[in-house]
Amino acid sequence: MSQQTIALVTGANKGIGYEIAAGLGALGWSVGVGARDDERREAAVEKLRAAGTDAFGVPLDVTGDASVAAAVGLVEERAGRLDVLINNAGVTGGMRQEPTTTDLAAVRTAVETNVIGVIRVTNAMLPLLRRSASPRIVNMSSSVGSLTRQTESTGGSGTGPLSVAYAPSKTFLNAVTVQYAKELRDTNILINAACPGYCATDLNGFRGVRTPEQGAAIAIRLATLPDDGPSGGFFEDAGVVPW
Repeated sequence: MSQQTIALVTGANKGIGYEIAAGLGALGWSVGVGARDDERREAAVEKLRAAGTDAFGVPLDVTGDASVAAAVGLVEERAGRLDVLINNAGVTGGMRQEPTTTDLAAVRTAVETNVIGVIRVTNAMLPLLRRSASPRIVNMSSSVGSLTRQTESTGGSGTGPLSVAYAPSKTFLNAVTVQYAKELRDTNILINAACPGYCATDLNGFRGVRTPEQGAAIAIRLATLPDDGPSGGFFEDAGVVPW
């Protein structure tokens, strides 16, 4: 089996996920491009390969058990293990998320992808990660997932608009990350949450002030932590993000 570092990035066909894949590829890693859309996934793989990345497509819908199981089989067949999992796939759940008027379906949609999807993929990939010498898991969160920042002021920077689906789903994801770190504390698996900052992606109508490449940097840093690195933390470029 290959001794090249193997990574899987979910939601990697565009935006921050694509730039994470590109950044890891620049390190000489083999990168699985996980995405639901066949056409966009293969276009991303072709673009990454043209830039020199050893990329391979992984059909993956994080909300589906069968899709995730098939992805595990594909990665196992290709490499026999997984060194790094980047849980990047995410949705907003739709716009207009005032708590008193929101459609409950928006909340379910956000949690199903942003939280349950992460748990589903992580648990499925854990057997492959346990075969790695230095396994890393990075969960892509958001500054809006920080309760501290959300409550510092009603109009504080980084808190975003009213959001009863997306923002709480990222807070939920942060809490899930902590629980994984607690369970895995006696293993060599490091798991952390990453805050990419307000990046211009289609998730926010390209209103962000940072580039996807800038947003990818923290994920790449956490993916390449030394064996004595932190686990169960929430980090951005400037350091620790308050919970």
